[in-house]
Amino acid sequence: MPRESRIQSYAEADVNVLGARMHYLHAGSGRPMLLIHGLVGSSSNWCRNIGALAQVASVYAIDQLNMGKSQRIAGLDAGLEATADRVAAFMDEIGLAQADIVGHSHGGAVALMLAARHPGRARSLILFAPANPYSHLERLMVRIYSTPLGRLAGLAAPYFPARMQRFALGRMYGNPARIPDGCLQGYTDGLRVPGTIRHILTIVRGWFADMAALKTALPWVASIPTLLLWGDRDRAIDPASAHQLQRVLWRSELRILRGGGHILFEEMPEESNRILLDWMRRAPAMPFAGATESSTPQHPMRRKRPTPIPSTAKNSAAS
Repeated sequence: MPRESRIQSYAEADVNVLGARMHYLHAGSGRPMLLIHGLVGSSSNWCRNIGALAQVASVYAIDQLNMGKSQRIAGLDAGLEATADRVAAFMDEIGLAQADIVGHSHGGAVALMLAARHPGRARSLILFAPANPYSHLERLMVRIYSTPLGRLAGLAAPYFPARMQRFALGRMYGNPARIPDGCLQGYTDGLRVPGTIRHILTIVRGWFADMAALKTALPWVASIPTLLLWGDRDRAIDPASAHQLQRVLWRSELRILRGGGHILFEEMPEESNRILLDWMRRAPAMPFAGATESSTPQHPMRRKRPTPIPSTAKNSAAS
């Protein structure tokens, strides 16, 4: 059962997704909205947004498996397609036929793949600096962290001195002075849970293959109403790639916020919330195609049933 937080205006709950425990936050009522965090994040990253969005929507912020407060599964498929399928399975478990899908960074790529593989599930897409095949900024870091030495550095990173960690987080902000109190600990607590960093490094190792798959998937989501948001000081996902992505997603709008970094919704929550609420009022709905999915097996991105978590892997998971 959901347990109300005494500090935040949302409920926390767990649900079984393909044999594993997935954690999520929920607030509000009305039109469903699903929030998908980025590569090293969790549902807690959205804490400065949930309250405002819950005024007009039923907001769900998930912790991906192997992240946040969700279960750790050894050997979990970290690929973009499998991750998107697990989000669709989460929607099935809590009874969401369709939602406005909000994604940040890698979570934005997950949102795009979800929309491609599960037609009609995304009413609209709201993407904060989504990882995409046209960005080049992150490629050097992907190559570094794919090396043995880079993997060792990645595994040690959650235990670096707080000053080093704050510097690294500050690079994700347009202005490091805007880092909220307690924000850094919110990241490091989840990253220190055994299995988290290994999962992230597995995502990094498959980055280029995932971006190639996403490039193939993009035409299948081009007609979905999409809002793209970037900070002009983003050092993680190239703001210049936003224009190429917008050309492919022909029903998209692009907003670039001056002075903002990679984590806009956390760094500039009031402005981000205002833009999202305006979008919720304006965005046209996509028709729900779930009833006809079984009759359109020719869709090349669609896999009807996500792969369940193997029982052997489930037994090795940390709670």
